[in-house]
Amino acid sequence: MGEQGSRGPSRRRKTGKPESRLAMVRRARRINRELAEVYPYAHPELDFENPFQLLVATVLSAQTTDLRVNQTTPALFAAYPTPEDLASAVPEEVEELIRPTGFFRAKTKSIMGLSAALRDDFGGEVPGRLQDLVALPGVGRKTAFVVLGNAFGVPGITVDTHFMRLVRRWKWTEQEDPARIEAEIAGIFPKSEWTMLSHRVIFHGRRICHARRPACGACPIAHLCPSYGEGETDPDKARKLLKYELAGQPGQRLKPPADYPGTPAPALGATG
Repeated sequence: MGEQGSRGPSRRRKTGKPESRLAMVRRARRINRELAEVYPYAHPELDFENPFQLLVATVLSAQTTDLRVNQTTPALFAAYPTPEDLASAVPEEVEELIRPTGFFRAKTKSIMGLSAALRDDFGGEVPGRLQDLVALPGVGRKTAFVVLGNAFGVPGITVDTHFMRLVRRWKWTEQEDPARIEAEIAGIFPKSEWTMLSHRVIFHGRRICHARRPACGACPIAHLCPSYGEGETDPDKARKLLKYELAGQPGQRLKPPADYPGTPAPALGATG
């Protein structure tokens, strides 16, 4: 972590008169630039080798961790490597494979349904258009933007729970509806930044700016945060709250990118 948090609250934005929109936009863009320095390796934290795997993994990630999905999908994709294979599977066998992700019956219905749609309507290929993706069973805008941004290079903002929490803490928006949050944030940043902005914000939310006890005293952008002090401000105590590679712990991917500075996550059932 080195000098994480060394700039601290002494350089935080002064409170007083309301922040203008121009000042907020400038601060938001500076946060994005500084997060890019902190997380130059930010990436999607789901293991995948092709658009179909990313689509299925993202659907499975609802109400669970990316780690648990990554530990579950190797066996799933070994048994059903293509949409055609998964569409014609025995539902009970799929349920057993994805049971660790929770809500396995509903998720089985979704991933088998989307696989059948890919087989029947798209020649077994994942479409690269938003309107086609959101028409698939179990696929909403968040899932669609994950796939578009990371499998097709189409810019998109992924509004998950971490993203929603942080952009509200940073006072970029007061909206609570994901679609409205997406629209407001899209108006702050150039389209070319949308996908990587999403990764950086989500990385920060998972590692430092936690829901219950944000590690304010170890936060590298504390000087830009209007919510500084909601969490632990003591630097030593805050560092103990850090997660994943910032705490010297494994990440969520079993097969992380080559530039990831932490260690891979263990396979399902692995010890040590």
